[in-house]
Amino acid sequence: MSDSQSTAKEPIRTSGSAEETRGWIRGTVYVALFAALFVGASYVKSGPGAAVPFSLQSFAIMLAGGLLGAAYGFWSIFLVVALTAVGLPLMNGPGGTAQLFGPTGGFIWMFPFSALLIGWATDRLFAGRGKPRAKSTALLLIAMLVFGVLLLYITGVPWLAHVSDKLDFIGAVKIGMVPFLLGDAIKAVAAALIVAALRPLVPAVRPARKN
Repeated sequence: MSDSQSTAKEPIRTSGSAEETRGWIRGTVYVALFAALFVGASYVKSGPGAAVPFSLQSFAIMLAGGLLGAAYGFWSIFLVVALTAVGLPLMNGPGGTAQLFGPTGGFIWMFPFSALLIGWATDRLFAGRGKPRAKSTALLLIAMLVFGVLLLYITGVPWLAHVSDKLDFIGAVKIGMVPFLLGDAIKAVAAALIVAALRPLVPAVRPARKN
């Protein structure tokens, strides 16, 4: 009797292991894809010579967190930041500590955590749902604005004032925040709409959790 029970249970363990492996592979592929998207967005940049140039980095971060969820969203951005830290010029800069501790360092440090928190919010807003409701989309937009925009300013602007010899905090706000508010708001709206539309197609990227 015990042998037959063991035989009956074996396919279930094998199937679960195979599904976990497929989920891990899918997750790894999507981390790499969104890391590449983030690198590409870093090179869509304007304002050469500006202390904080305009780019699509935050837009890519919002998409990574919103579509991949907290864990994979975090790792997709952290991977690029980590490789930049060791010297690879992946974020339209020289790479290395010179970039991480330069004028935009305060923004860069927070990028992975921005994706993490956006993913955390999105995982909960759309858990077990098909098409998102208008209320969920509105809450998603708020999450994008808080975690994808405001959070970056909270660390980015004070650091800009700290490393600059010419800017105090108010000056850093005028240079590193005010000119970008409208553009960041537009990126947040666009990201929220894209995530709300595509999120129902994405849950299979993450391994299913079993009770």
